Amino acid sequence: MVTATHEASHRLFQEHPEALAPVFEALGLPPPVKTDFHELSPDVTEIRPMERRADTVLMFEPDMGEHFVLAVEAQTKKDPEKARNWAYYVSYLRAKYDLPVLLVAVCRDPSTAAWAMGPFECAVGPWTTQVTRPFVLGPQTVPEVTDDAVVAQQPALAALSAIVHSQSKRAAAILEAVARGLVFFEPSVTKYWFEVVEVGLESTPARENWRKLMQNVVTHFPGHGTLFEEKYLEGKSEGKAEGKAEGKAEDILRVLTVRGVPVSDDVQNHVTACTDLDTLTTWFDRSLTVSRAEDLFSAEEDDPAAS
Repeated sequence: MVTATHEASHRLFQEHPEALAPVFEALGLPPPVKTDFHELSPDVTEIRPMERRADTVLMFEPDMGEHFVLAVEAQTKKDPEKARNWAYYVSYLRAKYDLPVLLVAVCRDPSTAAWAMGPFECAVGPWTTQVTRPFVLGPQTVPEVTDDAVVAQQPALAALSAIVHSQSKRAAAILEAVARGLVFFEPSVTKYWFEVVEVGLESTPARENWRKLMQNVVTHFPGHGTLFEEKYLEGKSEGKAEGKAEGKAEDILRVLTVRGVPVSDDVQNHVTACTDLDTLTTWFDRSLTVSRAEDLFSAEEDDPAAS
């Protein structure tokens, strides 16, 4: 049965195979690069009457090093039938492409993750003919991402962390960090990752927490009356203007720092000295895209770099 978690896993690894970084680290391989992968057909049906289809199948072809096939499967519960299918997937893909095959199972439930590690044996009496041992991406193997700077650098890994740790005690802290980190991207990128995580969380309690966090992020579309904007404007009407200005200035400098844009002392002083919320809001919007910190300020304003 295809679930929302399967769909999120399918899209995540198809479009961002760099999320497989924990697998490559465990194998002693360099971090994966997106350009080293290309998608293969997930169809592993031979003749019919039975149709079989893996979630995602990728070919890993670096310029140097071993080439191999990755079959990625999202698994939400223990399923002996699926274990038998996995053995078939591995043998079929090995024969079809004449390359080693790595089977990766993505699990958010700790007990399912422990089960999915196998080994699953095909044996007659004391003799084992075949053994299937998936590499499991789950709570035991995926790092807990709680630093928004890491989110900005590795959004695919952060999204995977939010999904597989959705049932852990640290789930709330992970979701909050991922939400903070994602707002530093272009609006379309932010929206994409928010949706990937929401779909991956499916019907878990963490999904509702995630939706609440989505409502509280700063708007990227001022003047359009979006839910994000409404929540942001509600926040602007509360508290002292001075405190809000300081917070906005800190947000601007934080965005530039996370994006890797150098900030001079003149720029920092110019931003922190400003107390006009409308001006700071304009600068914040620019901070999401500028390549130089000095570009925050328009030609009509004093350029701190020139003073």
